[in-house]
Amino acid sequence: MSEESAGSATAAPAAPTAAAPAPASAPVSRWRHRPFIEIVAVAMLSVTAILTAWCGFQASKWSGERAIAFAEASAARVEATDADSEAREARVVDLIIYAEWVTANAQGATALANEIEARFTPHFRVAFDAWQADEEAEPGPFAMAEYVPPGTAESAERSAYAEARFAEALEDTERGDNYSLLTVLFALVLFLTAMAQRDIHHVAAWIMLGLAGLIALVGFVVLLTFPARF
Repeated sequence: MSEESAGSATAAPAAPTAAAPAPASAPVSRWRHRPFIEIVAVAMLSVTAILTAWCGFQASKWSGERAIAFAEASAARVEATDADSEAREARVVDLIIYAEWVTANAQGATALANEIEARFTPHFRVAFDAWQADEEAEPGPFAMAEYVPPGTAESAERSAYAEARFAEALEDTERGDNYSLLTVLFALVLFLTAMAQRDIHHVAAWIMLGLAGLIALVGFVVLLTFPARF
């Protein structure tokens, strides 16, 4: 008994058992926001792509409207020029006949003056009669408001139409330019959204998405104020 006790007393102490490893906690991924970022980015890309396409379509439509307005303004100016030329030619003819009448009347050739007076053009006859009815107060029939040679009214009407269409063409140009500027603005939104999808920190990604969303919202509000063509 004593020998067994001594043997057990002198026996080497047992090696401590290794502690069981603590269960490893699941690491928190720095990309836990990535699914939400991707969803928001895809939605923003889709909406912005539609708005960009709409702006491009409108810019093209207004460019076509501008081209039509410029063409119509040019055609109207040509027509106004032709009508004005007609009026000038009629005025020259009336001046020649009236000069002959003045000469005959000054020479006392009443018969010749009456014969020349019978050759007055209808529009000049109206002004001549009004001039005589006014006791020849004006310098001549040409100064009367009743004197309107052919082509005068048409020339004024076509000139006014040309000016109006030219002004509309300038407005169409400005509208097309505005849509083009919005296209550039939405392109910036696409760029920021695409950058947010890169392998960057989620805080930076959210900042870019927020900035892109703000720009897109401003662009959309401005877009609502623009006229549209279909």
